[in-house]
Amino acid sequence: MSNNQQSTNNSEQHPLLSIIIVSWNVLELLSSCLASIERGRGSLKIELIVVDSASADGTSQMVAKRFPWVNLIACSENVGFPRGNNLGMAAANGRYLLLLNPDTELVGDALQTMVAYLDTHPQVGLLGPQLLNSDGSVQSSRRRFPTMTTAFFESTWLQPIAPNSILDSYYMRDVADDETAVADWVMGACMMLRREVMAQVGGMDEAYFMYSEELDYCRRIKEEGHQIIYLPTAQVVHHFGKSSEQAVTTRHINFNRAKLRYFRKYHGRFAAFVLRLFLLKNYGWQLVFEGLKGIVGHKRPLRWQRVKSYWQVLRSGLRPAGY
Repeated sequence: MSNNQQSTNNSEQHPLLSIIIVSWNVLELLSSCLASIERGRGSLKIELIVVDSASADGTSQMVAKRFPWVNLIACSENVGFPRGNNLGMAAANGRYLLLLNPDTELVGDALQTMVAYLDTHPQVGLLGPQLLNSDGSVQSSRRRFPTMTTAFFESTWLQPIAPNSILDSYYMRDVADDETAVADWVMGACMMLRREVMAQVGGMDEAYFMYSEELDYCRRIKEEGHQIIYLPTAQVVHHFGKSSEQAVTTRHINFNRAKLRYFRKYHGRFAAFVLRLFLLKNYGWQLVFEGLKGIVGHKRPLRWQRVKSYWQVLRSGLRPAGY
């Protein structure tokens, strides 16, 4: 057999697209996601890999029963989003890799649209579709890299008073929702990349566990000279935050530790130290504020719940993940 014939045979055997989904205790959402892939795959040759992070809701059994064609990787512990995706990518055989959240549903021919764009734009290393909220409205999903100024306002209690210019730039509000655009990074609910890009930059940074891992990954890909693209002609519904809302205090801790890891990694130790002090002071102030509201009797159960949560955040110290 000639080398050309062997190459052709290998191409025919391998899928064009590998879809990797990391799931934790969202059985019904995952089932809807997998069903949307079945509807939307068309003639694409795909493989689907579900990495289950030790779900306690019967996820593994559901996948095996309802979707026997899916490659299931059942973990004995909650491995986190980056490590779960790395496990999936290591098992994948496709030319393109789609990292997809379990709380998503594909709209129409989104898969074909994303694949076709990568086929015709070799300079693009990774792209993200337009994300939609459950009600069909557009969900903000493309970003510029955060600056230190951004870090003090975005996703903190100062966000409502942030100067418009800071968040407008960060959220790319100067770009229309229906405009294909070069971004610095896209939200990790749905990202498609080339296998050779993954081979070049490696897997996700597993120290993040959850949050900021897609920011870090896109930055590493962009630093290697590849474009990151926001592609609104492909659409995916994202039922936002259904996994993380199961553990609110843990979400606060993971989000801020990941944020601090990013700034420690790309802006230096002193920047991360200053940001950490700022975040801890924010949580301290909120704890006092919620406690006073509870004392005067305003929605007392909610206030005590928040006090307990913020106290646990403070006790964690919010040290940057991995340091």
